[in-house]
Amino acid sequence: MAQYSTDDFINEPKIAYFSMEIGIRSDMPTYSGGLGVLAGDTVKSATDLKLPMIAITLLTKKGYFKQELDIYGRQTELPDELDPVKFMIPIKERVSVCIENRDVAVAAWLYVIESATGGRMPVLFLDTDLPENEEQDRGIAYHLYGGDQVYRLKQEIVLGIGGVRMLECLGFEIKKYHMNEGHSSLLTLELLLRYKKDIEEVWDEKLVWDFDKVRSLCVFTTHTPVAAGHDKFSYDIVGRVLCNMLPIEVMKDLGGKDNLNLTLLALNLSNYVNGVAKKHGEVSQGMFPGYHINAITNGVHSFSWTCDSMKRLFDKYLPGWANEPEIFVRVGRIPDDELWTAHMEAKRILIDYVNREAQADMNYDTFTIGFARRATAYKRADLLFTDVEKLARIGEGRLQIIYAGKAHPRDENGKMLIQKIFEYKDRLKDRLKVVFLKNYNMELALKLVSGVDVWLNTPLRPLEASGTSGMKATHNGVPNFSVLDGWWIEGHIEGFTGWAIGPSSEVAADPSKDADDLYHKLEHVIIPAFYNDKHLWIRIMQNAIGKNAYYFNTHRMMRRYVTEAYIR
Repeated sequence: MAQYSTDDFINEPKIAYFSMEIGIRSDMPTYSGGLGVLAGDTVKSATDLKLPMIAITLLTKKGYFKQELDIYGRQTELPDELDPVKFMIPIKERVSVCIENRDVAVAAWLYVIESATGGRMPVLFLDTDLPENEEQDRGIAYHLYGGDQVYRLKQEIVLGIGGVRMLECLGFEIKKYHMNEGHSSLLTLELLLRYKKDIEEVWDEKLVWDFDKVRSLCVFTTHTPVAAGHDKFSYDIVGRVLCNMLPIEVMKDLGGKDNLNLTLLALNLSNYVNGVAKKHGEVSQGMFPGYHINAITNGVHSFSWTCDSMKRLFDKYLPGWANEPEIFVRVGRIPDDELWTAHMEAKRILIDYVNREAQADMNYDTFTIGFARRATAYKRADLLFTDVEKLARIGEGRLQIIYAGKAHPRDENGKMLIQKIFEYKDRLKDRLKVVFLKNYNMELALKLVSGVDVWLNTPLRPLEASGTSGMKATHNGVPNFSVLDGWWIEGHIEGFTGWAIGPSSEVAADPSKDADDLYHKLEHVIIPAFYNDKHLWIRIMQNAIGKNAYYFNTHRMMRRYVTEAYIR
């Protein structure tokens, strides 16, 4: 581990990127899923592009959780311990935040992302597990998305308020604060305290706060149209935990009359707000009328989400692809047989892993569908099993299915969803091979998105804000079979880059018809193309790379953030 200090990075003003979770490495459990992995891809691309950024997040020493599944699919959560000494450098400086009228000390650990381009980017992991803190405060950042509302608010105080104070303490000059979701939006309160107007005689307390100055510093990205994704706290809890940083009436003007809504707080104090796909921007605009919400469609970090066999192929025929993903448009240079050989190498690695872990007896030549994401109701992981007999008839001897995903510890419906898939797996065991892999993480995700033949996504639209796993699949020549929601509305060309499930995004969602369309295309279009028209199939693989991967990457995304959000 190279030795750095924060002094190595204070030579120029920075964009401060705040995120509750950042997935940088699979063996660092500082992420739970899509939001954190996207944050990791964001900072990796920023490093490749040598953008002047610093990231701030929490040091979740007990991680999200390790997932255990019994033979019935019942999930058990185990701690996923992180020893920061293995990856990070401790910083001696301390700041404090007020929580429940106590001063809580906050430390930081420094992780430096290094790029082959020569870029270097610091990431600060905030920590309260310090001997000077009371026992109840030492574990504030232990569990990602753990505990109750009080625990969550304490974490968000450490992240938002503690993060701003730590940056100042370390000597960083910040020109923009980018809030990745509302979890960090308490940073706006700290900025309001710093930028009071110099008014000698105040007849209205609200006049002392320089809202315009704070707005000019803040960028906000909202990530979900699902209500549970927007943190809200009663003012009773806020009053007890937050130490009354601002007058309560000012807080209510900014964050909502009934509860402190951290999304609303960020909306009111940001000069630039965006959703993460064009459709999501529209949905968010409907959720929060009166605010102007832009759209910058997400991407993924191309180098991180391309498997080794495809990397070698791209290096041979598309030199420079990793830092200029737009070069993927030239994918036609790659001979068909070499593209197929690279895919089959990835598929063999995946199938060998599945057979070793699940004793599934899957084989290399059978058409393989992959589905992996957080297990929660609106993702509809069980849509494929709507008519079990029809699925068996369509797929017997011709189809195998690989699932993975964690349910949040408090999401009982999500846990039941996993158990349902286990039930279907047992019902079909003599006709169709189905597996559910435990402990879904970044390492397993790469095996899946590169090794399956088609990537399946079945959300109840319009609840899928973006859906970055499908973008990862395209980087490996794996086409998508997905409901027209999130990014797939922009990336889909029927029969060319993949296939849609259900009606167009302009037509009202009809869940009853989604399964019918899924079965019809699987039986009459997709499976026949895979087995009977290899030329067509490889064309679709090429199109997934040349039409989707070239655009849906975080290099393009970050360039848009720079021009549309950061230099405003």
